Amino acid sequence: MPDFQKSSELTPEIPGASIDIESSPVVGLRRALAGGELTATAVTRHYLDRIADVNPALRAVIAVSPDAMEQAAASDDAWRAGRPRGPLEGIPVLVKDNVQVSGTATTAGSPALLGARPPDAFIISRLRAAGAVILAKANLSEWANFRSTRSTSGWSTVGGQTANPYALDRNPSGSSSGSAAGVSAGFAPLAIGTETDGSIVSPSSACGIVGVKPTLGLVSRSGIVPLSLAQDTAGPMATSVADAAALLSVLAAADPDDCAEDHPGPADYAALLDRAALEGARVGIWRGASAAGDATTEALLDAAVDCLRLLGAVVIDPVELPDIDKVTEPEFDALNYEFKHGINTYLRYLAAFSDGDPRLPGTLADLIEFNDRNAATVLARFGQEIFRAAEATSGDLADPVYLELRGAASQLARTAVETPTAEHGLDAIFSLTANPAWLTDYVLGDHSVFGTSRPGAVSGWPTVSVPFGYVAGLPVGVSFLGPRWSEARLLALAYAFEQATNGRRVPGLRATVAVEDLRQPALAPIRRGPAAGSRARRRSGPGAGRSRSSRRTDTARRPPCRSARARTARSG
Repeated sequence: MPDFQKSSELTPEIPGASIDIESSPVVGLRRALAGGELTATAVTRHYLDRIADVNPALRAVIAVSPDAMEQAAASDDAWRAGRPRGPLEGIPVLVKDNVQVSGTATTAGSPALLGARPPDAFIISRLRAAGAVILAKANLSEWANFRSTRSTSGWSTVGGQTANPYALDRNPSGSSSGSAAGVSAGFAPLAIGTETDGSIVSPSSACGIVGVKPTLGLVSRSGIVPLSLAQDTAGPMATSVADAAALLSVLAAADPDDCAEDHPGPADYAALLDRAALEGARVGIWRGASAAGDATTEALLDAAVDCLRLLGAVVIDPVELPDIDKVTEPEFDALNYEFKHGINTYLRYLAAFSDGDPRLPGTLADLIEFNDRNAATVLARFGQEIFRAAEATSGDLADPVYLELRGAASQLARTAVETPTAEHGLDAIFSLTANPAWLTDYVLGDHSVFGTSRPGAVSGWPTVSVPFGYVAGLPVGVSFLGPRWSEARLLALAYAFEQATNGRRVPGLRATVAVEDLRQPALAPIRRGPAAGSRARRRSGPGAGRSRSSRRTDTARRPPCRSARARTARSG
């Protein structure tokens, strides 16, 4: 395995420029492009070179855009003319390969779709109008991880196995695996992911980046391979909250063919970020979902809660999401109906862009037959049990059985999130996002211990996941969940937390977890500042005043967060 850490060819600095594009946000790149310190062609060439060098090990990218350099040259022309097209002029973006980009195949990881060349998705047209360079198509869990009950996240027939950039034998989670791993490893400053339930926030947590799962209906799904129109959404992935907010500002436009009736319209989310947003914010701590994790992982939640308090939040610890565990069964059964309906509709649409290629499947049944016919490659790692279960349904969204299932899942999820929010007047529900990355395993499949995406996914509420701590050198993120259309508030809260905690490390692209990280299994790297204050727990509800110190391991480190007042004094 190459030692990428020692490779002088993979420096994040662009030759001839003083800006470090690994640590600089989009606003920094834009400033350098506007001032002539950088050119879009130099930036794009840097990222393409990095992909060429590292992707053979990481497999985060399925294909680079054949016209990436031409796009970058057009951005340079726009800057030289003093007429940048939008806020992302010259900024490269990775796009998950279930989102249509004209001139390229959109495969969802499956060779079954290689024969079609559909036009740009609505959100790609938004990116182009904003001046972005569509750099490459990112790998993903095949069919957005909705093919097998024993699947391995990050694997697709077309792209192979995406690795976790913090330890290459670990899994990146999914299904937006390549988007997360690619951004984390410096393939691009921004990426588009999609989520039905956890597919943005979970890989963001596992790969140490920021992921935003927007309110259902804020971002268009037109031109995206569907799983469930009751839950599907695209969203931004980036190394910082500010970058994610800048990308969401471009994506969040009303699509006449696909948007919520009460769509709030455009917003500059980056302009609404606030370092002091947590002062006085009411934040409920949802501990139940991560209770299955080990003590070292839970110690990170304790440390994060201490940071919230020090930053001025009014913390309600714990809050319960009633009956949230009952959502899983009706949700999954409803998804089977929705997938069959959606994929059959999409394949009919796709036929118009296949030049009459008879090999393009026309229905889910055809897809199943294609997979069976090509089992030596397509089914080499796992089967298609979910495909068969979906095909066994009517696929009719007017079917009374389906309506009962979706109605039950939606009602349970909405009640679960609305109850604590209303009872405690919460701005956000806070939790760990997911467990640290597991070893990639083709025998037993994914080893997920816990995840907290389901309440937001099924209710349609937005979620922002932010890097925070590390267990054995593997990232663990925290999530802010809030009511519909509360993206501006959630991003501000997440930004305040991120700026105080500085939880992201650049990944080392190690072959496996390092011995020194095993000796420090729970770590939250924080900017220097005052200690995190008293260990006393200020709680409301059952268990108020009870200490949890007995559940914290000796190797768990409590981070010294900076207070909002201290940060304000330093911000200038």
